[in-house]
Amino acid sequence: MSEVLNDTTTTKKNSGHGNLAFWILGAIIAALIVGFVFPHFAKKLALGGEIFLNLLKMIVVPLVITSVMSGIIGLGDVRKLGKPGAAAIGYYLITTLLAVIVGIIVVNVIQPGAGMAGSPEVLNATAEGGPVPKSADGPQTVGELLRNLTTLLFTDNLLKSAIEVQLLPLIIFSIIFAAILTMHGTKSETLTRLINQANDALMDFVLLLMKIAPLGIFCLVAARFGEANAEGQLMTELQSVGKYMAAVLTGLSIHGFVTLPLILWFFTRRNPYRFIGQMSKALETAFSTASSSATLPVTIESAIDEAGVSPKSVKFVTPLGATINMDGTALYEAVAAIFIAQAFGIHLDLTQQIIVAITATLAAIGAAGIPEAGLITMLIVLKAVNLPNEGMALIISVDWLLDRFRTTINVLGDAMGAAVVEKALPPEAESEVAF
Repeated sequence: MSEVLNDTTTTKKNSGHGNLAFWILGAIIAALIVGFVFPHFAKKLALGGEIFLNLLKMIVVPLVITSVMSGIIGLGDVRKLGKPGAAAIGYYLITTLLAVIVGIIVVNVIQPGAGMAGSPEVLNATAEGGPVPKSADGPQTVGELLRNLTTLLFTDNLLKSAIEVQLLPLIIFSIIFAAILTMHGTKSETLTRLINQANDALMDFVLLLMKIAPLGIFCLVAARFGEANAEGQLMTELQSVGKYMAAVLTGLSIHGFVTLPLILWFFTRRNPYRFIGQMSKALETAFSTASSSATLPVTIESAIDEAGVSPKSVKFVTPLGATINMDGTALYEAVAAIFIAQAFGIHLDLTQQIIVAITATLAAIGAAGIPEAGLITMLIVLKAVNLPNEGMALIISVDWLLDRFRTTINVLGDAMGAAVVEKALPPEAESEVAF
């Protein structure tokens, strides 16, 4: 009888989630229509979108700390962390590198910048310099980038890291602290129970936020598209860099619908496209917010409750992935760098394109904590092969739009990573999971 009740409860729960994903999708479509048809009205909705985004961001830091600690505590023995940890890092590196390779192949096939040398767009970019950010505060070489990435792991002030939403040092601290608790046994029982209860309460907060998600997402998307359309430049910019956008979106589509699904199927034998459907709420939120960190609460909730991934794997993998697993960003930067080279009539040989691939991979991983992260890391890739910074002027006008698509792929990669790493969990840990 209890099994029947549980099945009924699960069915109702999943049905509710499906309806919510449908409402969010409807909100995005409605927002796009309003943004294009009534741009000035849409701009006034910015406040509603900002409130919703801030509510999501507000719980990111406490949720990251409690979810990572809860995931480590759930393993029971700190010595069991090695295999899942190695699997997670290996997954991040391999998928990011594969994304870059896909991007480089696509941009070489489509050649979006071919024939642009001497065009008005290139001449204007060269003459005016374009709105290119200064890179003085960011790392300039691969060596400095590696050093920056290493220093990002550690902090001298946890409160400062929390205030600045620097998640990597918070994750490192949470892993070490939770590992120590697992070695204390029953002496830490009260504290571990508190951490798990706090994590459960925060997830309930996420569920509450999801009730207003369609309205918040409608305001977010409508305001941003309305602002772009109200300036009268949206369609012009889309036309001038249409082939470049097509190359980026093609690369992201191949990685998101071919590469990642093949990896998920190979390691888990799960239907990857059903998995994507189960993660639809998180993916729609990622598109709306253009932030992996802000989407993290929804990613965790969707992966556990809808995709049925082990809570221990999700709580360990997705917070780390939201910080360093940037498949979409790495692919985008590789495509953008080679597009700029093509537009300026600069030939990049195989060796230089390999340098682009390596630099884009490292830059994407090390983006956290760098001011104007996406633009600064793009400059690092350009510098690696001596491409002109002025080329940024060709792509910056549509960067905000492509950012939404690459963030969606970043979040999908995080979720699939949790499903893959789940297979590396100790058998006894997996048996404790309640779906």
